[in-house]
This record gives sequence, structure tokens and C-alpha cells, in this order.
Amino acid sequence: MNSLRYLPHYTYEDYKIWEGDWELIQGIPYAMSPSPGKRHQSLGGKLFNLITNALSALKTKCKDCEVFYELDWIISDDTIVRPDVIIVCGDFQEEFLKFPPTLILEILSPATAIKDRTVKFDIYEKQKVKYYLIADPIAKSIKVFELTENGYMENAMGTFNLNSDCFLKLDLNSVFN
Repeated sequence: MNSLRYLPHYTYEDYKIWEGDWELIQGIPYAMSPSPGKRHQSLGGKLFNLITNALSALKTKCKDCEVFYELDWIISDDTIVRPDVIIVCGDFQEEFLKFPPTLILEILSPATAIKDRTVKFDIYEKQKVKYYLIADPIAKSIKVFELTENGYMENAMGTFNLNSDCFLKLDLNSVFN
């Protein structure tokens, strides 16, 4: 692919000054517009609340884990992603995330479904994100992938070992009722 050398290669410095919502993957910008539709937003809100409430109930055991909605994760100078929902465990003091979150949830949209299932799947697996959830608001399903020695394996359990003391149990199908 020698022709790729002619394409512009953007960095975090470029990304910071762009207007609108973007992701940057290996120097290639991806516009995040139009905004997610009604089903996507509704499902995102329900999942965010489900996770937030479950973490709050385990406050003493999960005190170093937080849930965020659409927070930039700066993977490298030329790769910045903005997952729909993430759980970050550990010492997180900066404005944006610069290390892998423990759990990522992406909600499929017609414009992002292929990227979420392939490009982001590969990135999250290589970056060693422990859990990757892909929610499909049209099919009313959520696939859970857990990182193993051999890469991501699908796991339908709904129990997430976020750290040594924090075991989060989520009834993921409840968001479709």
C-alpha cells in the first residue's frame, strides 16, 4: 500500500483544534456525525445508569473504579478514541484517559458498526482492555468479550472482575425491557 504515504497523517495536536466530534485512528480522522440517534442514546443512558448503580452498590469494594460516558482515550499521538461508556479502575487524575480502561462499551450505529466490530475490536484487544461489550440497539443484544491469553473470547456471563475486590454483576438484558 505505497499510496498510503500520500495521505495526510494527523496527530493529537491537530485533533485538539478540530471542531465537532472526531476520533483519530492511526493518523486517520473519523467524523462522529451525525450525532447518535434516539435508540443509541436511549440504550447508552440505560447502560450508563445500570453500570453506575451497580458500582455505587459496591462502593467499598469498587472505590477505585469509575464509569464515564464519551471520554477521550488517548492511546498514542495519532490514535484517540471516544468509546460510548468506559469503566476506569486505578489512579486516574488527568482530564483524559491515557491508559487502557478496564471495560469498554460501544453501542452500534449504522455509521460505526463495522469500525466498532473490526478496527476498534482489534485496537482494544491489542491495548489489553479486559472487557469489550458491543451493544446492538436494533437486534437488542449485547456481546461481551473478555481478554484471555489468546485474545478476546465471547463470554455471556455478565459478571466482570474489575479488580481484585470488585466483581460487578450486570443484568445486561434488562436494558431492553
